[in-house]
Amino acid sequence: MSRRSGILEFAVLGLLHDAPMHGYELRKRLNVLLGSFRAFSYGTLYPCLKSLVAQGFLVEDNPDEQYVPATALNGKRSKIVYRLTPEGKQRFEELLSDSGPDAWEDEHFGVHFAFFGRTDKAVRMRVLEGRRSRLEERLERMRTSLARTRERLDDYTLELQRHGLESVEREVRWLNELIETERANRTGRGSPELPPDRPEH
Repeated sequence: MSRRSGILEFAVLGLLHDAPMHGYELRKRLNVLLGSFRAFSYGTLYPCLKSLVAQGFLVEDNPDEQYVPATALNGKRSKIVYRLTPEGKQRFEELLSDSGPDAWEDEHFGVHFAFFGRTDKAVRMRVLEGRRSRLEERLERMRTSLARTRERLDDYTLELQRHGLESVEREVRWLNELIETERANRTGRGSPELPPDRPEH
């Protein structure tokens, strides 16, 4: 399984954990809640859904008892509703508990953060601290590169480099605030009062 398909599997299972829905509604929810998924088309989502059904994590329901199979004449199509199975819920919990290095990367972190309300505090802390560590490493590389090349850069390229540096610095500050908030929050799960200036992911 590729890294991106793994992210999509996690996101699909998480959204269907709330309620069953058909593919079009699921894609809209992905677009709204997980901005990094806006590039996904239904052509990408559909194979993922079929794979999850084949693995026993989802089942397909047809809520329309009067459904007429599509033909060249009537042009109707079924709105298959996808529902999480007990095995699918268990798989989602397994993915939710993953706090390893993959969870710190840009796209993975955004998906994990979207489901933090269902995640144990210890896992949230490991993901947040890992993400901060990863960004601090990125900051060090960016500063070193900028110091080495700034004399050779034109004003616009230099400004672009500074903008990227400031964006990462801003996210590190946001993560510091989140980590402090998590430490002050005594409950294992839930939604602590978050810092207001959250960056986009």
